[in-house]
Amino acid sequence: MNIALENGENLFFVKKGGGEHVLLLIHGNMASSAQWDLLLEEIDPAFTVYAVDLRGYGQSSYDQPINSIKDFSEDIKQFVDQLDLQKFYIMGLSNGGGVAMQFASDYPDHIQKILLLSSMSTRGYPAFNTDGERIRFREQLIEDPGLNMMLDAQRTNNQAFFRAAMDQVLYSVNQPNEEQYRKYLTSATQQRNIMDAAYAANRFNISTVSNGVIDGTGEVSNIQAPILVIWGENDLIVSEAMTMEIMEDLKEAGIDFHYAPINAGHALLIDNLEAVLQETYRFLNIKG
Repeated sequence: MNIALENGENLFFVKKGGGEHVLLLIHGNMASSAQWDLLLEEIDPAFTVYAVDLRGYGQSSYDQPINSIKDFSEDIKQFVDQLDLQKFYIMGLSNGGGVAMQFASDYPDHIQKILLLSSMSTRGYPAFNTDGERIRFREQLIEDPGLNMMLDAQRTNNQAFFRAAMDQVLYSVNQPNEEQYRKYLTSATQQRNIMDAAYAANRFNISTVSNGVIDGTGEVSNIQAPILVIWGENDLIVSEAMTMEIMEDLKEAGIDFHYAPINAGHALLIDNLEAVLQETYRFLNIKG
């Protein structure tokens, strides 16, 4: 299904009907709503679930380039307004965790609880140059050879490139089956905002300290909902240090949070869906 936003963009989404507990799913980078397939299949019928493709991902439009994670947050606000979703749980995976935190900060009245899965830090997801130094400007990012290789692979629909990269860092513990992998690779090659998303993630910082690129906005203190932080102990993409940054900033802001490290890599839903659901049900007080 698609929803036309007031800003002219169109967001694709998948809905799974169920009970009174409304859950909004926000995917990560190189992904789309397709990556939630296993969770959508297995989640308790007490939930009504919406999985959206962010602007520039999957089957959503990308007419206006994004400049910040807040742009995604504003899209989500228009999306939930169109669906008349007043109060709901929000779950963000990887970069989607940053979008979830930004939205919860911008529109705290909408959010009942927040679930972060292998989330980028409250201080962003850093981009480094070949010398190991943090990139500060968009011009530096444009020159990054790794990102340019990804752009070339996306333009030529080179799924073999993405598969090799995913095997190494994303699916380092377990791999999806072939049917799933085809869907996930399609999502990766459909992404049209690779450079913009990397720039936005690098500059995202809702903490109260500098992340080396930009001073924190302090917006973390606007979040009112309890937060569950789930992290895979074998994650090769989001480090334990980044996860500790999240909890340090939540603690400083006086936000109620719970930490659940599990036996998984970055692909939590492939590696240990059972643990993710168990922690989710426990946090949301759902029997499951």
